[in-house]
Amino acid sequence: MSGKKIRVLLVDDEEPARDRLRRLLSSFDWVEVIGEAEDGEQALEKNQELSPDLVFLDVQMPGAGGLEVAASLPTPGPGVIFCTAFDQYAVDAFELHAVDYLLKPVTQARLVRAMERVGESRARGVSPSAERARRVASEFPLRFLAKSGNRFHVVPREEVLYFASERGLTRLQSKVRAYWMQPTLQDLESSLDPAHFCRISRATIVNLDAVGEVAPMPGGHGEVRLANGAHLEVSRRRFKSLMDRLARL
Repeated sequence: MSGKKIRVLLVDDEEPARDRLRRLLSSFDWVEVIGEAEDGEQALEKNQELSPDLVFLDVQMPGAGGLEVAASLPTPGPGVIFCTAFDQYAVDAFELHAVDYLLKPVTQARLVRAMERVGESRARGVSPSAERARRVASEFPLRFLAKSGNRFHVVPREEVLYFASERGLTRLQSKVRAYWMQPTLQDLESSLDPAHFCRISRATIVNLDAVGEVAPMPGGHGEVRLANGAHLEVSRRRFKSLMDRLARL
């Protein structure tokens, strides 16, 4: 991978946790750990002194916690990856535009997935700080926090195929797997960019960019066929709205 190295600041009140992260990050030749901090105040001082591209940030620390530190970072400022033993802060972290949320003990495989996201932006010439600023400025969500098993995942908008209401939860179907989210479909719909998402039935919202073709059916309803081969029913009441939205793409 070409380009400047990503400069990283490690923030955790436990030295073994910082040592572990430093060791895991050493496998990425495009990453340079430039400093460490053991509490929130030190983190803000080091950020001002070193101007890192990316901060690995523990949530629970003496004094200012990780969420407070992230909220205090300037915009534009470094990208943030939270590392914590507690999953209950994931939604708060996501609202602070975190790159990812890793549960301790951080594994190499999970770190690789988080750093792949950083690496993809870097390959486009976009730094973590610029990517964070873009997300902060966006009126609509560009990523979605969803759960698979006991892990939280950050799913970029372009990887979403559709959202579906199932058993009181919202399923996010991506190009590779299904995830689960807490917001109801109705609450989710109100936050989505109408230029990219459309409600096609009582139970489904489709990503318009994923639509391969639309087949009209007898009775006025229809069927959406997605690029991955999936078929979704379009209700009669929403068929015209879908076609109008697709015509404006």
